[in-house]
Amino acid sequence: IKIGGHFSFLAQTHDNRAPLSFIHPSHPKAKSNPETMSTLLALLPLIAPLCLLIPLLENPIAVVQGWINQLMTHSNKNDLPEIPPVGSQLLAYMAVAVAGFLATDKLVPHIKQYTLRRGISGKDLGKRGTSIADKEVPEGLGIASGTVFLICLIFCLVGYATSHPTKLLDVNSALLSICFMLFLGFTDDVLDWPWRYKLFLPSVASLPLLCCYNGSTSIVVPIPLRAWIMQDNEVTPIIGRLLSILITIDPQANGALVDLGLFYLLYMGLLAVFCTNAINIYAGINGLECGQSYVIACAVLVHNLIEIHSNANQNERENHLLSVMIMLSFIGVSLGLLRHNWYPASVFVGDTFCYFAGMTFAVVGILGHFSKTLLLFLIPQVFNFLWSSPQLFKLVPCPRHRLPTYDPKLGKMVPSCFECKAEEHKVLKLLTFQDMNATQLSNMTVINLCLQIFGPMGEKELCTLLLVIQGLSCGLGLFTRYYIAKFFFDE
Repeated sequence: IKIGGHFSFLAQTHDNRAPLSFIHPSHPKAKSNPETMSTLLALLPLIAPLCLLIPLLENPIAVVQGWINQLMTHSNKNDLPEIPPVGSQLLAYMAVAVAGFLATDKLVPHIKQYTLRRGISGKDLGKRGTSIADKEVPEGLGIASGTVFLICLIFCLVGYATSHPTKLLDVNSALLSICFMLFLGFTDDVLDWPWRYKLFLPSVASLPLLCCYNGSTSIVVPIPLRAWIMQDNEVTPIIGRLLSILITIDPQANGALVDLGLFYLLYMGLLAVFCTNAINIYAGINGLECGQSYVIACAVLVHNLIEIHSNANQNERENHLLSVMIMLSFIGVSLGLLRHNWYPASVFVGDTFCYFAGMTFAVVGILGHFSKTLLLFLIPQVFNFLWSSPQLFKLVPCPRHRLPTYDPKLGKMVPSCFECKAEEHKVLKLLTFQDMNATQLSNMTVINLCLQIFGPMGEKELCTLLLVIQGLSCGLGLFTRYYIAKFFFDE
């Protein structure tokens, strides 16, 4: 039965040529759609979190009925609200995340018209030499996802803070820090702040988090290093005594526990600065900023859910539940934005998204009390920073844009280069296996390094490769946290 040129669902289920298909195979829309494959690949990082999340969820109908009954029977306003089960809280956070995805997906096309009208746009430098090189692309669309994220977070926090009043200070500080970085990122897209402000202001944004941090500032020393600090409950004469001047060594733990005090707070402040800028310098091709943040968020969510499954300590479960609440909304808005930022990008996320995403990771790492584990999910970002350091600190010439360039002859991306003299930078030439008399060297980013190792490739394929590396790195981080760590730390 044909309806408007298409076969109906019922007719197609009995058609051996196209089972369960709405569209006849000869129809143009029935041809292979790369967008469908990209969508399926984008959902891969969500498989592991969903496998851990679904067993924790409760029956949605029973949860809604429980909420209604609680509202109808709650008469005494002075009574402390009953903390809902974890399953019902997670169900509510998932619903808000889905709403955030849909809102972001619908809002971005509207907001980009306003940014174009105000001249907040730019040309895609990765398309130079193509027919769309001069096309103006709306910039700073991270403001759309960031605004939706804040709205989602406020709705989540209303319920969370009501049932967890002791966490009210934490959630307010999280909102303040993220909102500050969202504002800084958007003003940077409009005003183009100098780098000195980009390094200083994230540390200011982290102050609300550090002021309300009430967790431990102690760290567990790896087993092989404990003998260097204490032996037979006595501080070692050289290393132990030197360390005891700066930090507090627990005499009862025999070198297993040291209290870093203010140094630990300094580390968390630097972590916020690193997270916000690490995503910003590991960028430049369509989909990479948003994609890497999405993959990292899925890894953080897996870690939180594992801890909720296995941890009997109520306070630690609440810390990880707070992180899950934030990450679910973040994943929702990031996926909504990624649909428009994926190759070929119709919008640029800008520094707005990079800063607010980085601060979001710092917030969950600090308030969830897993700031050290968080670094295990940022291995590509750490390596990119270390590899880029000679250019960032002006030891090697650093052009304004270090993203790969498009080669019209190959139709692919190739590493971008900077000029140098034949006798300069011999060590760098040796490390990158280049001619010792070369007068051009590739810019020092992981993106260019991948092109040097794997050869020229299309922008979409390059971004996919980098996201696969990000996913494998996050998997390595989880393996390190839950398996390798057993050999260096006590159970």
